[in-house]
Amino acid sequence: MPDKPSYEELEQRVRELEKSNFEIKRVEEALRESEALFRNLFEHHAAVQLIIDPDSGNIIDANDAAVEFYGWTLEQLQQRRIQDINTLSPEEINQEMKKARTNKRIHFEFRHRRADRSIRDVEVFSSNIEAKGKDRLHSVIHDITVRKQAEEALRFTQFAIDHMSDAAFWMTSDARLFYVNQAACRALGYSSDELVLMTVADIDPEFPMEIWSDYWNELREKRHFVFQTIHRAKDGRVYPVEIQANFVEFDGREYNCAFARDITERKRVDEEREKLQAQLNQAQKMESVGRLAGGVAHDFNNMLGAILGYTELGMIEVSPTDPIHGTLKDIQKAALRSADLTRQLLAFARKQTVAPKVLDLNETLKGMLKMLRRLIGEDIGLAWLPGKDLGWIRMDPSQIEQLLVNLCVNARDAIHDTGKITVETGAVTFDETDCAAHVGFTPGKYVLLTVSDDGCGIDAETLSHLFEPFFTTKEVGKGTGLGLATVYGMVKQNNGFIDVYSKPGQGTTFKIYLPRHATESGRTALMDASQPAARGHETILLVEDEPMILDITTKMLERQGYTVQAAATPGEAIRLAREHVGEIHLLMTDVVMPEMNGRDLAKNLLSLYPNLKRLFMSGYTADVIAHHGVLDEGVQFIQKPFSVQTLAVKVRGVLDEAKWANRG
Repeated sequence: MPDKPSYEELEQRVRELEKSNFEIKRVEEALRESEALFRNLFEHHAAVQLIIDPDSGNIIDANDAAVEFYGWTLEQLQQRRIQDINTLSPEEINQEMKKARTNKRIHFEFRHRRADRSIRDVEVFSSNIEAKGKDRLHSVIHDITVRKQAEEALRFTQFAIDHMSDAAFWMTSDARLFYVNQAACRALGYSSDELVLMTVADIDPEFPMEIWSDYWNELREKRHFVFQTIHRAKDGRVYPVEIQANFVEFDGREYNCAFARDITERKRVDEEREKLQAQLNQAQKMESVGRLAGGVAHDFNNMLGAILGYTELGMIEVSPTDPIHGTLKDIQKAALRSADLTRQLLAFARKQTVAPKVLDLNETLKGMLKMLRRLIGEDIGLAWLPGKDLGWIRMDPSQIEQLLVNLCVNARDAIHDTGKITVETGAVTFDETDCAAHVGFTPGKYVLLTVSDDGCGIDAETLSHLFEPFFTTKEVGKGTGLGLATVYGMVKQNNGFIDVYSKPGQGTTFKIYLPRHATESGRTALMDASQPAARGHETILLVEDEPMILDITTKMLERQGYTVQAAATPGEAIRLAREHVGEIHLLMTDVVMPEMNGRDLAKNLLSLYPNLKRLFMSGYTADVIAHHGVLDEGVQFIQKPFSVQTLAVKVRGVLDEAKWANRG
């Protein structure tokens, strides 16, 4: 039998047992304190915390923050599985919990569903713990929805900046490029790695770097401003840009966030707009000058009519050998020169009256070539290049002659010694796009008349004034400055357009576009006004409110054998018509008069004389007989001043209109 332990041994064992029991109690107490601390930390910590069974996914426990975050009570949460909260599929959730259980992964980002059915982005830190002999997942959860939204906004912003059409640059306070977007790379031809090694001076050769500090201080003060400069690409190409500079502070540093927009096209459009505005201003100025010129010419023509009339009658009465005849001849030349100037003014102002005919432009121009060759001289060649299938135009033949003569004379004067003038025709069609670049052009089909020369050319400043009346670059006495103004007026009167192309030393080309007439119907033969007119015997009622014109016109008509009833007013004309015994064959009346205009007077007298022929006269066109200077069919008109021969031909033509075609 074993020996019984001694008292001392028993006492020693009791002391050891008491000590062991104390240690156990101390450990138990510490454990209880630790559990209480954990429980306190778990339940009252601000972070959302869950205890999860990794095998089933059941939520074992949840703290107060979790209850508040998810919106369920603790009891409700403990009746749910993590699969009820996490938006991933159950299979995906199980895989993620295995990773957390084995500590292969402790950090996750999920989307969790709350009681109100809202979805929040969460960041989860999970670790495996042991509780009561079982594995548990302790998950600490942070709501990162706001952060996710910010990150998404940042990604979107970054995407937008990288894909925007404008170049974006972030610059530091020392003028270095810190960041660029893809648009900047495309515009400049550099990679982003190349650009972030550059400074502002490398891409903006015009920026004065010595004032960069002042620029930065101003930007800091104003926070934003816009200016224009240029950028230079990698290939050396320079293009204009508009810069929107913005002062930005981030993480304690200052930046210039600048957006650069290529404004090459805007510059082009602005220049085109300015060009069109200048054209419009010029057209308006020409219109105003035209109205002034037309008014002056009207009164001047009345005076010239009297001077020419009396002079011509005086020359008839005086022997050609008489010295007075020579003096009268000089007076006549001066008056005719003045009359020619007023006719040009009227043509420019579109106040001249025309009688349009349906014409073949090629045929009409062909008949003028001999005259043109004599006009330009032997040292200058004349090339005639007629186009095919032009169609027809409706225009007064005399205007075509004036156009061609004026253009060819100018071309001749622009050629020193020898050279060539080319007259060309063609057919052109304008659409809306073609007309957009030219003020006043309208779409349609046109017949083109081109007059070109290889002379000295015209500079840009002269071109801007080319069609203004009395503007000339010729020496004093070598030109009136009305030739091209006349051309301009006649083209506009016929609803046409005119373009000029010229450079110094490279010659000049005038292009005139005349509306194409639909048909050749109405073409008539032209009466030769240079042939003496037959005398007459008919009775003419002459109405003119200007006494001198009334007197001299009466004498001109009477010398041709006509019986003249002269009236100074429409009222007097009506009285004479009523009192007259016999037929009145022709009413010749001024257009604008006191009491009644010429057209109304004619209508009044037709009730007395149904077969009455009518001839209107004026110093300029009046709307009572013409629309924009173009006579209606059947309306006859004579322009003041007129000679005895012109008057005789016109009157005879009106009286014998069955024999002669009308010509204004």
